[in-house]
Parts: sequence; structure tokens; C-alpha cells
Amino acid sequence: MRVSVVDAGSNTVRLVIADVEGGVPLPVHTVKWKLRLSEQVGADGSLGADAVEQLVEAVAAAGSTAQRWSASGPLAFATAVVRNAPNRQEVLRRVWTGTGIRMCTLPGETEAELTFLAARRWLGWNAGPLALLDIGGGSLEVAFGRGRLPDFAASLPLGANRLTQEMLATDPPTAAELKALRRRVRHELRDVASRIRWESPRTTAVSSRTFQQLARLCGVPPGRHGPFVRREMLRQDLLGAIDALAALPAAERAQLPGISAPRAAQSLAGAVVGHTALKLMGVRRVVVCPWAIREGVLLRYIEEGADWWADTSVDPETAAPPRAAALRIATRPG
Repeated sequence: MRVSVVDAGSNTVRLVIADVEGGVPLPVHTVKWKLRLSEQVGADGSLGADAVEQLVEAVAAAGSTAQRWSASGPLAFATAVVRNAPNRQEVLRRVWTGTGIRMCTLPGETEAELTFLAARRWLGWNAGPLALLDIGGGSLEVAFGRGRLPDFAASLPLGANRLTQEMLATDPPTAAELKALRRRVRHELRDVASRIRWESPRTTAVSSRTFQQLARLCGVPPGRHGPFVRREMLRQDLLGAIDALAALPAAERAQLPGISAPRAAQSLAGAVVGHTALKLMGVRRVVVCPWAIREGVLLRYIEEGADWWADTSVDPETAAPPRAAALRIATRPG
């Protein structure tokens, strides 16, 4: 069976087409469209008309590509940039009417749960009690668990792009701006970090493009070495990365190893979030996981079928999560 998934994030819309023989999603084709939606939001967080039309075009192109590759789906979802938009319902409805594809948003806790599942499947049971951190453009997802799914999951408003826009007005930022950023991250993370510290995970995994690029800056092997090379990052190296990033304007950060031009501006905020989280949680070393939410969606779909997706996703006519999904989140242990 061949399945496709579309992920509309703060910077890009990504399509992954995967064969799922044997219950494992093996990618056969990927495409991305660089829309930078987070740079096209209004003062109240709403997506403008041009941004919405760009999203519609990208999702339509993704659907056509999936058809050419004989893939079912796509399972289409948008992350915080759409989820938090006041005009979310209008955006989802426009995608539906313009493409025939039912794009949804997922609650932040569900994103954390799916990413945890992907990390668990990638790292295996040998990882033991597992903590997961994922820095997106609009939010930070954190999860912990001893089994297949997390016992605890949280989503915090600590996305790299969000904090860059709200906290770092100067390029490069001033010492006062960095201090204020660290203070805000510590405040938002206090309770969640205490929970992770108390749980004492054996392994802490990090995912997302932000963490992958920061890890490369910290010296982990490049992507051309393949996904099966073990990549570990030390907290102390991440602190050094903050110093390197803070000393440069955003345009020059893209010259550093691993830092791409589209994410150069938000890389510093991402590094501050990552380092602060690890310090508060008492974590000194993390494993960089190549699987994240897209693989989590594919895995859950493989294991539980279309009914799971229908129960979890958001109806574009109402832009509200179904009651079943809300109850599943509210009653999760921990």
C-alpha cells in the first residue's frame, strides 16, 4: 500500500509519499513548497488572502503529485501557524473547496503524541523511558512515556519563529533581548520541565528541522551520511551554538554548518529554547531522531486505519476537533 501525507508548517508545505509494506513507512518520494506562511500573518495572527491562495495551490499540487505516484490520501494537516490563526475555519474551508482535500489542524498535544510515536518506533524499546522534544515554528511539543504512546504530552507557545518575531527585534539581538527571551522560555517551561526531570527519562530524543540544523551546527554527521548514523548532541555544544548564532546577523548565520537561509533568522531562538529546555530538564545529551510528526501520522494510520484519522482530524466545516479526539487527550494518563 502507498500512502501520502501533507504537512503545512510555518515555513514549508511538505509532501511525503511512502510505501507501508510490513507496517513501516518507507519514503519513495518527497516534495516541498517554501511558502513561509509565518511571515504572512497579520497583527492578530490571521493568514492573509495571498497566503491562503498559496497554501491552496501547494496542497492542490501535492494532491496531484500523490495521484501520479498512485498513493492514497493525502492525509493533510497544518501545524500551529494555521491552528492558531483566528481565521482558521476560513482557511480550512478554502483548502477544501479549492482542492477537494480535507486539510485539518491537530491539537498541539496530539502533535506531541504522534511525534513521540515516531521517535519510539525509530529508537525502539531499548531507548527505555523516553522524553521527546520538537521545536516547530509556532510551538514546542514535549512528551514522555514508557510505552508506545506517551503518558504525558504538552504543547507550549515556544516556537522558534514565534519567539523571533515577538522577542528579537534587533539583528543581531541585544544582550537584553536574549536575557528576556531566556526568562520567557524558563517561565513557560517551568512546570513541564519539572515533570520531565521527575520522570528521569533514560533517553531524550529531539526532532524537527530546527533541532536537526542545530545538531549539524554542533558537529553531528551531515545528512548525506544517511538516516541510520546515530546522531547525538550535547547540551554544552548547544550553548556554544547560541554564542555563535547571537554574534551574527541572520543573513550571515546561513553560512554556518547546517543552518539554511530560510531558517537562519529563527535559528537563534530555537537554540535558546532547546538549551533552556534541556537545562531545566536535567538532560545533558540527546539523540537526534529523523522521524517526526509526518511519520507519526503514517504509523498511526497504518496501525489504526482511516477511522483513526477521521476521529482525530478537524472537520473543515467547523474547524473544531471531534469530541472523541478531545476526550482522548483530556483523559490521557499523567
